[in-house]
Amino acid sequence: MREIDVSQITKTVKELVIKANMRLPQDLVDCIACRAKEEQEPLPRSIFSDMLENLAVAGQLWVPICQDTGMAVIFVDVGQEAHLVGGLLEDAVNEGVRQGYEEGFLRKSIVQDPLRRGNTGDNTPAVIHTRLVAGDKINITAAPKGFGSENMSQIRMLLPSATEQDVIDFVVEVVKTAGGNPCPPVVLGVGIGGDFESCALLAKKALCRNVEERNSDVYYAALEHKMLERVNSLNIGPQGFGGRVTALAVNILQAPTHIAGLPVAVNVGCHVTRHAHAEI
Repeated sequence: MREIDVSQITKTVKELVIKANMRLPQDLVDCIACRAKEEQEPLPRSIFSDMLENLAVAGQLWVPICQDTGMAVIFVDVGQEAHLVGGLLEDAVNEGVRQGYEEGFLRKSIVQDPLRRGNTGDNTPAVIHTRLVAGDKINITAAPKGFGSENMSQIRMLLPSATEQDVIDFVVEVVKTAGGNPCPPVVLGVGIGGDFESCALLAKKALCRNVEERNSDVYYAALEHKMLERVNSLNIGPQGFGGRVTALAVNILQAPTHIAGLPVAVNVGCHVTRHAHAEI
């Protein structure tokens, strides 16, 4: 049994929420730079150029890439051989978010009540997804989620009679409806299977996958390719001004489901689909 003080979790979460807001994962930066070359018209090419410049400046000056520094979504995988001491895991995570948003001068966007509003003043509480896994390590992923793209996300409870084409059509419909609102080119996290809430969680997790990696199942890898091609035929383009690149990547995560259902969720990420990871 390995003993870990929760203060280490607080420190790690603080560092991750700051890092995620200041610098994109390199795979996503490389993808943006690569896809920029696919645009032929001056306007989308110039928009891509501005995006890349913004990413570079944010990293150099260590300032937020986007003014919407997001709702803090934190994935915590806790090894069952790890013994946490010094406090509660949830409290430690929220304290890390509080410190990170304060010390990083990140915009605090969380309201205490969905209808009566009232800013909490420190961007807490975070959305925390905890999983017990093998080993004695703690793996933490911080994925701050802006709501320009989050608001464009959808879930649909399809019937089991729905076809692969129906699933593709739904994903394309989500992007078409979103238009330029989520600051395209987007990254799409697609969850297929599970039930109502786990399907949405699959889609959220999918956004944290390396955009250069395809689904390990060749069937779903091919489905990702089909979805990406269809989405990029919409001509929404960067920032919605038209162009060949509406989406940078489609990441699918699938799970077993009930015989009577076929849930599909699409979590839309803007071109600034942020996440950072660390292990304790």
